[in-house]
Amino acid sequence: MLRYTLRRLLQLIPTLIGVTLLSFLLFNVVGGSPALLELGKNASAEAIAEYDRIHGYDRPVPVQYLKFLGDLLKGDLGISLEYKQPVWTVLKEGVFVSLSLTFPILVFGTVLALIFGLLCAASAGKLVDKITLATTTALMSVNYVIWVTAGQYFLGYKLKVFPVWGYENWTFLCLPVLIGIISGLGTDVRFYRTIILDEINRPHVRTAIAKGLSRSAVLVRHVLRNSLIPVVTNVSLSVPFLFSGSILLESFYGIPGLGGIGLNAVNSSDAPMVRAVVIVGALLYQLSNLIADLAYAWLDPRVRLGEG
Repeated sequence: MLRYTLRRLLQLIPTLIGVTLLSFLLFNVVGGSPALLELGKNASAEAIAEYDRIHGYDRPVPVQYLKFLGDLLKGDLGISLEYKQPVWTVLKEGVFVSLSLTFPILVFGTVLALIFGLLCAASAGKLVDKITLATTTALMSVNYVIWVTAGQYFLGYKLKVFPVWGYENWTFLCLPVLIGIISGLGTDVRFYRTIILDEINRPHVRTAIAKGLSRSAVLVRHVLRNSLIPVVTNVSLSVPFLFSGSILLESFYGIPGLGGIGLNAVNSSDAPMVRAVVIVGALLYQLSNLIADLAYAWLDPRVRLGEG
């Protein structure tokens, strides 16, 4: 397992280099001189040339990229044009807040969907299954924005259960986490119900039940474990949509997370901050893929042997 983990970590390096190269070219080459953003469009040619000389933008592009990569490895993401301070100083708070928002949605949403999916599959065709399917269909038919606004209105303004704007402590994340879980629960429950039902109908499961093993023991020991691989696949595929959904949640609830910082940077033409958000977002996504691959290898040793 250790060798497989090291191999997967090494495979991340070319991808991350590609991300840094693409972001560097977009913001430092294609977008023109960063001096235009810092000094303004009316800056004189002499002022732009002096700015480029001081910051090294007059050097060959490969030299600039190597310096950029070296600074990146040291944790230097540049200076924010809007905040006038190191990008990472601003960004690290946003990363923590975004992870505090997305991680509970991912974990609790997956666990709840698995529980309901297992209950539905175990009672397929019965009243519990029919009620759950009808409920999940209703959940799926409601637009994401409606969930957000309805949650703010009823749970925030009317019932005053949760705060609805800003971020002062963890309680400000409760409502957006709840909305994030509910909005994706319907689709996940129906998907997990389908894969668990397919596993229940396999011959070895029927044989285990026929030999006298309790249905609950078979569901937990055999069915659930064998169903976890498509569950991991679904979770890994949902990560990009989870990040994009968190941008909406952060915007609606005034949460200063990675998405909110990125949107603000785009609106204010803060190129170093936008570039950093792209790189950090790509890094988080690659780490989530790595975790998914390691989960595959743990659940099915053939994955490790196949790449050995």
